[in-house]
Amino acid sequence: MLKRFAPKSLFGRTILIVVLPIFLMQSIVTWVFFNRHWEEVTATLAKSTASDVGFLTEQWLERGSQDEQVSLLTKAREDLEITMTYVPTASIPEEDQRSFFNALNRVLDRELDWSLDRPYWYNTTGFDNEVEIRVQLDDGYLRYRVDRSRVVARNGHFFVMWLIGATGLLGYIALIFLRNQVRSITRLAAAADAFGRGEDVSDFKPSGAREVRQAGHAFIAMRARIKRFLEQRTEMLAGVSHDLKTPLTRLKLHLALDPDMPGADKMKSDLGEMERLLEDYLTFARGEAEDLREKVDLEELADELGQNAARLGRTLKAEVEPGLSLIAQKSQLSRAVSNLVTNGFKFADEVHFTAARKGETIEIAVDDDGPGIPEEERDAAVKAFSRLDIARNSNISGSGLGLAIVRDIARAHGGALRLESSDLGGLRAVIALPAPTKS
Repeated sequence: MLKRFAPKSLFGRTILIVVLPIFLMQSIVTWVFFNRHWEEVTATLAKSTASDVGFLTEQWLERGSQDEQVSLLTKAREDLEITMTYVPTASIPEEDQRSFFNALNRVLDRELDWSLDRPYWYNTTGFDNEVEIRVQLDDGYLRYRVDRSRVVARNGHFFVMWLIGATGLLGYIALIFLRNQVRSITRLAAAADAFGRGEDVSDFKPSGAREVRQAGHAFIAMRARIKRFLEQRTEMLAGVSHDLKTPLTRLKLHLALDPDMPGADKMKSDLGEMERLLEDYLTFARGEAEDLREKVDLEELADELGQNAARLGRTLKAEVEPGLSLIAQKSQLSRAVSNLVTNGFKFADEVHFTAARKGETIEIAVDDDGPGIPEEERDAAVKAFSRLDIARNSNISGSGLGLAIVRDIARAHGGALRLESSDLGGLRAVIALPAPTKS
């Protein structure tokens, strides 16, 4: 239950672990201060004031003459610093005027109830610097006005303000340090994600804490090993291609010199197939091409595919969302989509090309009305050297690398290849790529 509401990001969880306890501790300290220290000090002050009020009330009742009463009023003002007045033939209000701060009301009410045996009324909110107390007599009431500092500890609020200010400052400083630490991890994740899409991240430099720097250096070493492996693989396949093309060229030359040789047409066909297979192997081995990424207009790409199909006497129906584009290696993306379109025309009569933005991705789909691929065989269909000609057309040969190359190109761009059932009745191949961020 709590996991649903817990922060998902590292920054949020770090705040929860580090900063939240600081605020909780300060809150506990504040609560203890007001419920212990502040209330004890206020109780002592309120008790002293209530005792003075009780004493003055008793003295007033004992002094019958007017001169004695006037003398008592003077002594209360000069000696006790309490403004005391007598209001004849009047009654105190029924309800007290209490301040918002309930601790003061509770303490003062308790002390007055202890010191007085007559009805009383107090006002802790009507004056900024004074507290008013009224005591009911038989023929009127006595009104006392006392300085607020004699009733309540007024410096407690300053303590809370300093406490809140210090907590906020420390929390802000902690957030800055945490953000800097998390930024290093975020930069490492962004560099790894960019490298996974085939982008060059040579400008990445490890930063942050020692452990984060260690992970950054490990990423740089891993990137260097992967790039070195890809270069070695490409060089090896390029060498193999060069070595194999030499005897193939000699064979083609012999056939050209002796065209009447028995079986020459079949041999030329086999040599052409061997050259095509060799080019497929080399394309698959290159995988991560060195082409620079650029803005690719998918409407222009659809036009190029349509023109290529027209040269072969086929018609490609295309539907592209207006103004749709993405950042990619143009030659690689064109090769991937061309492979899908070519495969479609091999096994079907009608092929459709669509491209549209869906949320954070751009989906490029190729549909055909061919026999399709059974769902249980689709995973195997995208593996290198996988041949499913029995399911599609047993009379058509191939290297088994077409869909594997498409899948690798999609992955190199941070996307994926999906095989689905088409509304046309055949196969639907979808290349889902990250959409560029809208500015």
